Amino acid sequence: MAFSERIARLKSSLIREILSAAQRPEVMSFAGGLPAEPMLPKVDWAQMPANIGQYGMSEGEPELREVIAAEARALGVPCDASQVLIVSGSQQTLDLVSKLFIDPGTEVLVEAPTYLAALQAFQLFGADCIAVPQEADGPELAALRQRLEKHKPAFAYLIPTFQNPSAVRYSEAKRDAVAALLDEFGVTLIEDEPYRELVFDEGSATPIVSRLQKASWVYTGTVSKTLLPGLRVGYLIATPDLYPHLLRLKQSADLHTNRIGQWQALQWLGSQHYRDHLAQLRQFYRLRRDAMQAALLEHFADLADWEIPQGGLFFWLTLKQPLDTRTLLGPALAQNIAFMPGEPFFIDPDQNPGHLRLNFSHVAPERLSEGLQRLAGVIRVAQAEVAA
Repeated sequence: MAFSERIARLKSSLIREILSAAQRPEVMSFAGGLPAEPMLPKVDWAQMPANIGQYGMSEGEPELREVIAAEARALGVPCDASQVLIVSGSQQTLDLVSKLFIDPGTEVLVEAPTYLAALQAFQLFGADCIAVPQEADGPELAALRQRLEKHKPAFAYLIPTFQNPSAVRYSEAKRDAVAALLDEFGVTLIEDEPYRELVFDEGSATPIVSRLQKASWVYTGTVSKTLLPGLRVGYLIATPDLYPHLLRLKQSADLHTNRIGQWQALQWLGSQHYRDHLAQLRQFYRLRRDAMQAALLEHFADLADWEIPQGGLFFWLTLKQPLDTRTLLGPALAQNIAFMPGEPFFIDPDQNPGHLRLNFSHVAPERLSEGLQRLAGVIRVAQAEVAA
């Protein structure tokens, strides 16, 4: 059978495979970025107009676009509703951007590590991904300048607020410096902000796109982490030179985003009950973050190093004695523990062993210690085997 040449680059999603394996009720999953089910809000469909069941506009529901534009302007993002495109989760933004910019061999700048599903999308279309190392407050600036001087990528894909997987939040100084470099080299920015609202500690984090003077940009977000992932409602905001192309690509992909999900999102976004929900969500996740920190100190202090995340859903661990954490998946699942190996978050996985991403939102605090104790035991056994 004759498939397109890109099918040879099509990779399965390791995280989706792990989540599938972790469906057994006895498995404690630290793997996916799953919101906590007790915090999924109760929703009311009684007032939904019947015409919402009809086909809709490719751009999205006009009222929802207005609300999203207003919320973005409050963050400092210069936009109006005509620049907002409602998408089927922010993952669709990555697909549309890939279709817009990437041919085989197109260079794309990403963080190291970066979001696994973004790498999957970019590489499917043949991108040659160029990595910039992360520091505790954002990318290594000398390395970023060097990459931009040498490569001139089609775009830079960055997750500056509670980065997935590292949980890094760029400092204000790094945000300014990144914006200045992208302007200097004329590189488009794709800024991905799914975790922006899940902030636990004080700190400023205005978007990088609000600081750009010349470079084109796409800013993307979602309600999946704060409301209901099952709605599959996200959005992108794009500069006027990019928006018409992204709209036409959206039209050719799925005509329009789920209108029923859009209607439900509109009942929440910008409202007081959504702000109240976010406050409860932050407090709930802060307690789970703190519980995981305590359990990690108990079971991982001699095994790994990590920073306490200021927001988001993940801890990022670096083993003191590195090994390929993908080899731990089988033994961990045998102990009814699921986690996310760190290697696939890098463009060169085999050159970056020894990291784990652990989600703290999903497992109840009273079970955390037991689960992390089992995972630590799996790591100790593996390290002893390597040493032998």
